[in-house]
Amino acid sequence: MPRKFKPGDWVKAKGKISAPKMEVLRYVPKKDSFFGLVNNDSYLECVWYKSGVRNLEVIHQNKLIKLTETGGLFKT
Repeated sequence: MPRKFKPGDWVKAKGKISAPKMEVLRYVPKKDSFFGLVNNDSYLECVWYKSGVRNLEVIHQNKLIKLTETGGLFKT
């Protein structure tokens, strides 16, 4: 599967109005529990801030959409 995003891209979860705006950090390898194969090109590590707390999450690239606006991760 081709990579859809690159580090520094701004993304949001598909179908969720209240989903946070996240920044892509990198692609991470994830092992398939059923077949035991390692997938290097589908899972992204994303970061966002909420109330001053940094949150990280690993998400499949097909569950994300790219945003045109950039910046503004941290709000005080």
